[in-house]
Amino acid sequence: MDLEIRHLRVVYAIAEAGSLTRAAVALGMTQPGLSAQLRRIEAMLGGALFDRGKAGAAPTPFGDLVVQRARAILPGVDALLADTARAARRATAADRVRLGSVGAPLLGGLVLAVRQALPGAEVTSRCQYSPAPLLDDVAAGRLEAAVLGDHPDQRLPPREGVVLAPLVTEPVFALLPAGHPLAAQAEVSLAQLADEDWALPRPDHDRTGEYWSSVAALTDRRPHTPYEAEGRQLVELIRAGLAVSLCQATYIEVPGTAVRPLTGNPLWYRHVLAWHRDGPLAAHGEAILRDVGTGYLETCAESPAYARWRAHHPHAAQPSGACPESAADLG
Repeated sequence: MDLEIRHLRVVYAIAEAGSLTRAAVALGMTQPGLSAQLRRIEAMLGGALFDRGKAGAAPTPFGDLVVQRARAILPGVDALLADTARAARRATAADRVRLGSVGAPLLGGLVLAVRQALPGAEVTSRCQYSPAPLLDDVAAGRLEAAVLGDHPDQRLPPREGVVLAPLVTEPVFALLPAGHPLAAQAEVSLAQLADEDWALPRPDHDRTGEYWSSVAALTDRRPHTPYEAEGRQLVELIRAGLAVSLCQATYIEVPGTAVRPLTGNPLWYRHVLAWHRDGPLAAHGEAILRDVGTGYLETCAESPAYARWRAHHPHAAQPSGACPESAADLG
């Protein structure tokens, strides 16, 4: 058996932990399995590496030599693996771009922008309600880019290697049954909605419910929320006249629903694009941000309530085109 990098990692882990039991936990191994592997390494190298006793495991003089060499070698190996992983990610993603999205009106524009930037790439996408897992996937290289969102004072946490590019911050609107008396108004207040039954998404990592509740608490009345739903199920509850809710300003009314601005614009939502700094989209970030912003403006025009709101707030909720924020910038 030849000495391998994994053997050096075992020896180094034991030296750092000071005991086989703690090292086994760190390595995700059983203690008997680690003991057996250490015996094989010692037989291969030709001497005992650790003195084992009740106090733990301490390197022998021979073992200290091996530990010092491992300490010198492993950082370079890890750097090599990281560099090759980044290079492989670029090479693979040049042929395939994986996108993620929360429930926001930006995914179509993002797909078109990526196809424009990388015309030969296969583009795939998947959606989910919470932005937190999508951000994790971008950071881990499981996605090349994602449409995310957050709220004031609840910004997305910076992640190593991830570029966060805010696109636009827009108001949150009320979503009502079309036949609701409040739908006859140009705008509604949270106080007027306080006595209604509400349908809200289930609590999730994006803390949307926490943010909405904190603002609603300013009315000194706690909304009654008998319905927990999201997506189509939430819309069906509204259409049936059973509840009211909130929605993004770009939500396009479907038959049976009415979208109205909230008086005073107390709630806001920020659209954010994220991509990996070492990924294939890094060189095209500014162009993609610009193209997605153009698509956002087209979506705004398809939402009558939002179009009217924007006409009265011409300087608000414009795509920023601002410089992307990286983890370093946000730190």
